[in-house]
Amino acid sequence: MSTADLTTPATPLVPAKVQSRQLERLAVIYVRQSTAQQVLEHRESTALQYALRRRAVEWGWPPERVLVIDRDLGRSGATAEGRLGFQQLLAEVGLDHVGLVLGIEMSRLARSCKDWHQLLELCALFGTLLADTDGLYDPRDYNDRLLLGLKGTLSEAELHVLHQRMNQGRLNKARRGELFSHVPIGYVRLAAATATGEVAVDPDQQVQSFVRLVFDKFDELGTLNALLRYLVRHDVRVPVRPIGGADRGELRWRRPNRQTLRNLLHNPLYAGAYTWGRRPVDPRAKVPGRPATGRKVAAAERCQVFLPGRCPAYITWERYEANRRRLADNSARGRGAPRHGPSLLGGVLVCGVCGRRMTVQYRGGRRGRSPPPSTPSGGGRPSGGRASPPAWSATSSAAGARPRRGHRATRSARASGGPTTWRGSWACRTRRCTVGCAAAGSTPGSCPGPAGGGSSGPMPKNWTACGGCAPALGAGTAGLPTGT
Repeated sequence: MSTADLTTPATPLVPAKVQSRQLERLAVIYVRQSTAQQVLEHRESTALQYALRRRAVEWGWPPERVLVIDRDLGRSGATAEGRLGFQQLLAEVGLDHVGLVLGIEMSRLARSCKDWHQLLELCALFGTLLADTDGLYDPRDYNDRLLLGLKGTLSEAELHVLHQRMNQGRLNKARRGELFSHVPIGYVRLAAATATGEVAVDPDQQVQSFVRLVFDKFDELGTLNALLRYLVRHDVRVPVRPIGGADRGELRWRRPNRQTLRNLLHNPLYAGAYTWGRRPVDPRAKVPGRPATGRKVAAAERCQVFLPGRCPAYITWERYEANRRRLADNSARGRGAPRHGPSLLGGVLVCGVCGRRMTVQYRGGRRGRSPPPSTPSGGGRPSGGRASPPAWSATSSAAGARPRRGHRATRSARASGGPTTWRGSWACRTRRCTVGCAAAGSTPGSCPGPAGGGSSGPMPKNWTACGGCAPALGAGTAGLPTGT
C-alpha cells in the first residue's frame, strides 16, 4: 500500500438501503429537547442533533434538500399534542416529500407507542427510511421493523420509569407532610435551614385577621356571593404573597374575587389537615391541546395523603366540614340557598322526580315584573305612585282556571270585591319533569283532576295540582308538586 493511500481520506460509503427514489426527496433532521432547561444547559446534545445534517449530505443528499425541523425544542415527546414539529414531519411524510428521517436516537421522535407506530406506518407506506446514530432502518423490512418497534417500546418504558421514580420521591416526602408547592393565604413557609419546609401561621396580624374575618362572615352570611359583596362594600383587601417575581414573598393587598374566597373555604389546611393529591387528573375530561384540563377536586379524606392535625389551624375540622356542606348545598346541584321573593320556599324546593331545584313562575301581575318581596296582600300604591303588584299567593281565582294577566286581572279582582292575588306555579329546571292541571291546559269543568270530575286517586310524583284540585289531592297548597 502506498503512502498516498494512507493519507487520502476514505470516501464515505452510501448504504445499500439508500436508493435513487429516496435521494429525489427530502432528508429531514428532527431536533428536540424535552424541556427549556435542557435547551439552555445541555447544548452539546442540541449540537449533535444539528450535526446530523452532515451525515445526510455524506449519504448523497444535496444540502438544499436537507430540511431541519427544530420547532419542538423544549417540548416533551410523551404526546404529539402541541408538538408542531412532529406534526409537520407527519404531514411531510404523508405527502410523499420525505426520503429519510434522521434523529440522534429514536426516543427523540416519540416516547408514545401510539405516535411512534403512526410514524412507522406512514414511513412504510411511502418508502421513507429512518436513521439514528446506531444505523439505518427500512420500515418495510421485517427485521428493521421489529427492531424499530422494540426501540419505540423501550423509549416509552423509559419515560414511565423516570416518572415513577420522581413520583415515588415526591410521595415519600408528602407522606411526611413536607411537600408544598406553595402555601395558601395566611400561612408562610419556614426556612429550610431551621425546619424541613414546615409551614406556620403568617406572623402579620392583619393577615390573620383577614382569614378569621372570612370564616366568621361566611358563618354569618351563609353564601359565597354575600361574603364577596361584604368585602367589596367595606373595601377589604386580600393579602397575597407572590411566589415568583421581584416581589416574591412580599405582602401585597389585592381586590377580592370569588375564586380566591372559594379556594380559601375549601382548603383543608385551614383546619390543620395536610393533603396531597387533591386535584387528580381524569383522562376522560382532558381537552386536546389544553394540558391543564381534566383536573378534579377530591375530598380531603380521599386524597392520596391525608394527615389531620399536621399543620397549625385557623378553624376546627367540624367547622370546616360545615362550611363544605354549606357550599355544596348552595351550588346549582345542591339544595340551594333561600332566594328573594314572596315565595316561601324559593330556592330550596327540589323536584321529586329528578332531584333538581325548582323555580317559581309568577302570573297575575304586570307583564315583565316580579312581585316585590314585601308587598301586603290586597295590593295598594307605594309612595312612588306606581301600582304595586299584590303579594304572592298559592290560590287561584277559580278551580283550575288561569287568571288574566296585567291590569285587567287587577281591575277584575277589584271590581268583584276580592283581593288581587298572584298565582305562583313551580316548575322543574329541566322543563321535562313537571306535569299537571296547568300542563294539561285545563279549564273549569275540563280539569283532569278532582275539580273537573276526574280521578281523585294518587297522582304521579311529578303532578302539579291546580287550586281546585289541591285540597282533594291532599297537596296542601296549589302549585306545589304532590311528590315533593
